[in-house]
Amino acid sequence: MFKSVKKLLLPLALVLVAALVLTGCGSTDKTTTPATGTPALTGSFKIIGSNTITPLSAVWAENFMKVNSKVSIAVSGPGSGVGIAALIDGTTDICQASRAIKASEITQAQEKGVDPYEIQVATDALSVIVNPANPVSELTFAQLSAIYTNQITNWQEVGGNDAPILVLSRDNNSGTFAYFLEDVVQMAGMTTADKTLQYGGKVLLLPSTEEGISQVAGNANAIFYSGLGYLNDTVKAVAIKKTASDAAVLPSVATSLNGTYPISRPLFYYTNGAPTGAIKVYIDYCLSDEGQQEVLVAGFVPLPK
Repeated sequence: MFKSVKKLLLPLALVLVAALVLTGCGSTDKTTTPATGTPALTGSFKIIGSNTITPLSAVWAENFMKVNSKVSIAVSGPGSGVGIAALIDGTTDICQASRAIKASEITQAQEKGVDPYEIQVATDALSVIVNPANPVSELTFAQLSAIYTNQITNWQEVGGNDAPILVLSRDNNSGTFAYFLEDVVQMAGMTTADKTLQYGGKVLLLPSTEEGISQVAGNANAIFYSGLGYLNDTVKAVAIKKTASDAAVLPSVATSLNGTYPISRPLFYYTNGAPTGAIKVYIDYCLSDEGQQEVLVAGFVPLPK
């Protein structure tokens, strides 16, 4: 059965966690007791899914393996959709996703005996970016929707230069693609919401966030969206207004935490049932004060305490 968003409530320090005697571990996990009498964690597991979360998971995994040298963690980021499919097929231990699992995916999982268990691990201020040379500094949801449905095709129509807009998006395996479609392109929850709206045929789909950042950095007419953690000096974040009468707000940790930035979204881990063994100890670390500090360092938004 699907469980609603849950923050595991065991943010124990790594040393203490590693000292726990674990029972009932998954098939890849076991514990041993070295000569010192301190239990040592062993095992291996895979994390597959969101390209957005991959840099953060990589840091968490690296830190965890430094303390737990007998644990091996493999992280890859082909996209949330691929990660969820891998969870359903039993080919990953943790799915990382930048969107919530769909009801249809839960049904598919249950038909295969998989029980998707959802854990929010961080929050992201999804950022709309342009080249620093682009004079446009703010956009409304309606303007973004019109740009991504190809109804607006020239920057001059939104206060910029007389130049065609190169619209870039992640591909449809991406949770960011799905989130941006529903919340921005289709304007979910607004009086102007329209679920029939789709990405326009001229939108260029990209296999990774890194590719989008690179293209915007090299093209004054390009626009893209990415996780907050990917922003750097080669691109410029655009301030977002939900409606024309709202204040324009730039993406940041502060504006996401105070609720003023309108495109903030949760980032998830999914496991098959409540995590156990080495996977649970790892996720406890991710949710601990130490793990959440890495969220901040990576440019994402930590969970509220």
